[in-house]
Amino acid sequence: MLIILAFIILFHVASAVLLFVATIHNAWWVVSPPGRNLIYADLWYSCNVTCYPVEKSHTANAAYLQAIQATMILATILCCVSFFVFILQLFRLKQGERFIFTAIIQLLASLCVMIGASIYTAQKDSFHVEGLKNGSYGSSYILAWISFPMTLISGLMYLVLRKRK
Repeated sequence: MLIILAFIILFHVASAVLLFVATIHNAWWVVSPPGRNLIYADLWYSCNVTCYPVEKSHTANAAYLQAIQATMILATILCCVSFFVFILQLFRLKQGERFIFTAIIQLLASLCVMIGASIYTAQKDSFHVEGLKNGSYGSSYILAWISFPMTLISGLMYLVLRKRK
C-alpha cells in the first residue's frame, strides 16, 4: 500500500511540475526567421534576445489569450490545492472512504488545462502578430497537452482510491 501511495504522490507532483513549467516557460510558440535568432512566444511575452509583452494583449482581440492565461493559472493552482487536500484527507478520512473532494479538484484542474490548450490551438492566429504567425508549437504547449492526461488520470485514481490502514 505504501508503494501505491508513493506512486500516486509522485504522479501528482509530476503533473504539478509539468503545469508549472507549461504555464511559466516561454515556449508555447517558436518562430525561426531565416538568418535571425529564434523567437519564443508564451502567454505573456515574446522573446528573442530581450522579451517584450505580447502586443495588444489587453485588447478585445486578445480575449482568447487572457482566457488561456486564466485557465492555465487556475489549473496550476487547482492541482496544488488538490495535492494539499489529498494530504489532509490522508490523515482525516476514515478507513474505507474515498478521496472524492481531491478527485473533483484534480478533475477541474484537468478540465482547465484542456480548455486552455484547446483555445490556444484554435485561436493562436488571432493574438499573434504577423511576424510570429509562421511558427510552430513549442515545448510548453506540448507539456500542457501532456499534463492534461496526467491530471485526468490522477483525478480518476483519486476517485477509485480508498483509504486503507
